[in-house]
Amino acid sequence: MITKRIIPCLDVKDGRVVKGVNFLGLADVSSPVSLAQFYSSCGADELVFYDITASAEGRALFTDILTEAASKVFIPLTVGGGINTVEDFDRVLKCGADKVSVNSGAIRNPDLVLEAAKKYGDQCVVLSVDVKRVGGEFRVFAKGGREDTGMEAISWIKRCVSNGAGEIVVNSIDTDVVKRGFDLEMLEAVCNVVNVPVIASGGAGKEEDFITLFKSLPKVDAGLAASIFHFGEVDISHLKQTLRAADINVRI
Repeated sequence: MITKRIIPCLDVKDGRVVKGVNFLGLADVSSPVSLAQFYSSCGADELVFYDITASAEGRALFTDILTEAASKVFIPLTVGGGINTVEDFDRVLKCGADKVSVNSGAIRNPDLVLEAAKKYGDQCVVLSVDVKRVGGEFRVFAKGGREDTGMEAISWIKRCVSNGAGEIVVNSIDTDVVKRGFDLEMLEAVCNVVNVPVIASGGAGKEEDFITLFKSLPKVDAGLAASIFHFGEVDISHLKQTLRAADINVRI
């Protein structure tokens, strides 16, 4: 049985971890390095760092924070934000990231996934997709959920996986921080068309939401969340005990 992963997400803006509702209304949370150390100590399987305004502001992703975090945290780090070229992959990996997440950069240059996968391997390339329902279809959004690309999400994800994306993070804008549960319909649509790990993001509000996720969609490999972990609403170590009691295989 595949071990399910629990992954906190650290959205970083101006050197601080922030969190908002439906990608807006950002509020300061904590230092990214100290928060990363905390999550590592309490049983997180991986960490995701997003520089959430790098793409919208047209600048390179933070590297000083990443380098410091990588020197102090010894679980896998996935890093994204402002990843537009293969050189950006190189820079982030050299700072200590294990995997690189690309979203807007791949939309601007669909060959970026292919080029990065050829150079660094599929396992290093994570496609992060911000998805929202528009006119009855799943639509891809860019620039931190600010810009509707007009692209249908499922076909876009299939294309990127065929180009070498080794993992998919599905961020549901509709359920982001609403805390009514993961977007199971959207996640199922993705799981049905890919054979790489799928990470669910957006909507977790309580421990039971993770149980529902993994029981309803066994193909989903991980659950990612931010605010419920940041504000102590769900404790990762207790969550894992709850999942284990529900016969869901997790690393304790």
